[in-house]
Amino acid sequence: MLAISPRKIVHIIYLAREGTVGDREAHAFISGLNDDEQASLTAVAWVGRGAFEAEEYSEAVATAITEATTPTADYLLGMPHLAENLESGLEALGIDVTGEEEDFLRQGS
Repeated sequence: MLAISPRKIVHIIYLAREGTVGDREAHAFISGLNDDEQASLTAVAWVGRGAFEAEEYSEAVATAITEATTPTADYLLGMPHLAENLESGLEALGIDVTGEEEDFLRQGS
């Protein structure tokens, strides 16, 4: 389903929570993702903020691909509440965010 691992999304959540401290690292991390991962990440954020329903995830990915006009990192890092949107999106898609976060913290970034 997702073209990006939940672990990568959790990494971005943690960087986004750091605010300006993590912005440069978050920008580099997101920019380093391939196009499919970036589109999937954007779709998860959109599902999380309610722009798409979980059942419309594939449509959200297609929209992210066709409507991309700015670099994904710039777009996402400019999104208010990015970390919360990503968490909500993962939850809506049936992914155990708490478990993913625990694995991320246990294994390190």
